[in-house]
Amino acid sequence: MDLNYLFHRQQVSMMMSAAARSAEARLAHAQLANRYATQIATAQARLGAARSPVAA
Repeated sequence: MDLNYLFHRQQVSMMMSAAARSAEARLAHAQLANRYATQIATAQARLGAARSPVAA
């Protein structure tokens, strides 16, 4: 998977979480952001790249 795509989706999910009007939506978007962070870390490990600081 393309790391740029994953970083983009994670950022969008974090912005959606911050803008959400309900606690349920905030949680759902935050969980998506965390899943993207996990995918980013996995992809970086496979590539032998240093992990970047990924905010949740």
